[in-house]
Amino acid sequence: MFPNAKAEVCVSNFLLRGVGPLSLSPSHSSSCFKMLFSYCVINTVSRCEFFFCPCVQFTVTPLCCPSRSSILSGRYPHNHGVRNNSVSGNCSSAGWQKGPESEALPVYLSKQKYQTFFAGKYLNQVGNSQYYNYTLSVNGKEEKHGDVYEKDYLPDLIRNRSLQFLDNRSPQHPFFLMLSLPAPHSPWTAAPQYQKEFSDVKAPRDGSFDKPGKDKHWLLRQPTNPMPNSSVGFLDEAYRKRWRTLLSVDDLVEMLVQKLKDIKELNNTYIFYTSDNGYHTGQFSLPIDKRQLYEFDIRVPLLVRGPGIKANITVQAPVLNIDLTPTILDIAGTNLSSVNTDGFSYLPLMAPSLRNGSARSFFLVEYSGEGQSTEDPSCPKLGPGVSECFPDCVCEDAFNNTYACVRALEGPNDLQYCEFADSESFVEVYNMTSDPHQLENIVKKVDPAVLQAMNQRLIKLQSCVGSSCREVKGARLLL
Repeated sequence: MFPNAKAEVCVSNFLLRGVGPLSLSPSHSSSCFKMLFSYCVINTVSRCEFFFCPCVQFTVTPLCCPSRSSILSGRYPHNHGVRNNSVSGNCSSAGWQKGPESEALPVYLSKQKYQTFFAGKYLNQVGNSQYYNYTLSVNGKEEKHGDVYEKDYLPDLIRNRSLQFLDNRSPQHPFFLMLSLPAPHSPWTAAPQYQKEFSDVKAPRDGSFDKPGKDKHWLLRQPTNPMPNSSVGFLDEAYRKRWRTLLSVDDLVEMLVQKLKDIKELNNTYIFYTSDNGYHTGQFSLPIDKRQLYEFDIRVPLLVRGPGIKANITVQAPVLNIDLTPTILDIAGTNLSSVNTDGFSYLPLMAPSLRNGSARSFFLVEYSGEGQSTEDPSCPKLGPGVSECFPDCVCEDAFNNTYACVRALEGPNDLQYCEFADSESFVEVYNMTSDPHQLENIVKKVDPAVLQAMNQRLIKLQSCVGSSCREVKGARLLL
């Protein structure tokens, strides 16, 4: 809990709500919008009707700490330096604190006299995903909590202190709230009143569920296919528990919106609802996790509500998590040329009556794998270098699960091109128009000229900084 911390701030009045991983892949889209994941509210002085604007959002890296660092800084991982969740991967490191964090979204907003409040999981080495028996830092003071629901359940505690912040704020200055809840992150501890909900729900069985990863990177080729019944039962129960935890998120959002109405600020407020990364439950026979390059791990929900946004509008152009900071700063009236970010403001896409702008046609996804220096006892046959292994020897990550992808959305040519930093120099290519679930790696079928063009785009994106990340261009690709 970090009231007034330099963590997240927004224009006029903002409230940012965040929770654990949530997917918006083709096989998960029907369920994810039933649950609330991340929520950001920005309060402005304008008067306007508020409607939700669904957007197609991607994360530029499918893991908590580097993705949250991208949200805060508006930069790709290769520019903010956070590669994964480990300290060695720069998560919450001294380098992050002295560098990108000092230029993060809240810093800019605090200079504009925003009252700021952050609660929940900040980066993986600061804050946590526990529901009980955790320790908070409250303005630098340690605060320990136990296991009594009424006073310790973290989603409700974040809700209650957020409401207190709104009651105690100064009406003379705008505010920004960022709420980063543990739900639906493991250990998936639901509130007592919700522990029996969704008893008949199962993980979606469509798309790539329990399909073999035969033409993919070695990590996707090692799971048993079909999955054993024990794995299917485990992931179904995890899916139900995740949904149950999100009911407390629904409660929080309902009460916060009602509070904004009560204090007459709702009509001055932008609300952003999103997540840091996706999640898979059985896709390509991987039980549960994130970290992969596929749509189920890199696509996340994004709903926005605020002044100038018309009802029933869906933004089809891709929006990235690195776009959140420049968008919020744009709404706040900041001169974006003075801000060091890689992303765009997507305000022109949501509210074209307020701002002119253009959309990107392709972008970068990058990830540096994590592994253990010794063999995992759950999977000794794979030796050292793997991590996140399940008892039936399915490992979700490895040192050489390190890749960079170009995701292109250019009319009929909806492509993904990925290169791995491994001994195989493995490449995966997918036609997302004809194969939205990425079942077939078509690298051996694609015109070599297209592969070369995608490789050149990738090289440019991997070295881009600031405005050059927004200026990378290329010839239209034809399959």
